[in-house]
Amino acid sequence: MSLRLSTSLLALALLAGCAGTPSRPAEVTAAAATVPPPSPGAAADDNLNAVAWSQTAIEHDLIYLQTYRDAQARLLAAAKDRNWNALPTNDRAVPGNDLPPAVVLDIDETVLDNSPYQARLVRSGGQYNEADWAAWCKEEAARALPGAVEFTQFAAQHGIAVIYISNRAKDLDQATLANLRKVGLPVSGPEAFLGLGTFVEGCEQIGTEKGCRRQRISRKYRVLMQFGDQIGDFVTVLANNATGRRKAIAPYMGWIGSRWFVLPNTTYGSWEPALFNNDWSAPLEIRRQQKIDALRYH
Repeated sequence: MSLRLSTSLLALALLAGCAGTPSRPAEVTAAAATVPPPSPGAAADDNLNAVAWSQTAIEHDLIYLQTYRDAQARLLAAAKDRNWNALPTNDRAVPGNDLPPAVVLDIDETVLDNSPYQARLVRSGGQYNEADWAAWCKEEAARALPGAVEFTQFAAQHGIAVIYISNRAKDLDQATLANLRKVGLPVSGPEAFLGLGTFVEGCEQIGTEKGCRRQRISRKYRVLMQFGDQIGDFVTVLANNATGRRKAIAPYMGWIGSRWFVLPNTTYGSWEPALFNNDWSAPLEIRRQQKIDALRYH
């Protein structure tokens, strides 16, 4: 997870519920044909299936294990290759060939599991708000996601710096660090965590984009791999629409699975507001209809 969370409008975008009911495979649809439709009085919750999948589906855990194990198997070879670098060209402030190696990870829904917070929203019928989110973070109760501790400890044991970039608000820094340490994720010092509000000399911050913080890292480290659940965890997205998102990622498609490792987040993300022109002021019904209109039926 994870830009992810801040006091900015974009962070609110990132923490809203997921898109409308996904399409099902043909065999599931056929089997469901005999199931009575829901009661007209039952309100739909767009986030229910997403949160239930995140918390209960073994497939969710296997994706994380698969991703981190595959990255670990490639890590030492990448460290030996002085030309290996996982930062986009615009984020490299200096050549990294002779710098010590590092891996860069988002926090929310990348190494820490915040699905209990989402589950509370489902149960209460509420929506994301800063106060409730901050209270959850200060509980320091998020669990590590499968494979994250093993991978980061492996990196640290082999002299590879582990650096976290998060868009959690500044006042959550200490709670975040405490939560990381509680679950066994290595935190080596102040440079290991770059939260929202981190000042980077000579770089103009664009909203909650992480490009400036990646530039700061590039001055001291050669980044071997990046991990995240949003494309903004890897590269700056200038236009959050279908075209802009594909354009941002297009030059780096060959890096997926070798330098960039993308993890699933069905509950929130910048993909959602991209479906309704990033207009959070629109009524909920309008936003939901635009998400439904974005679905494919063929």
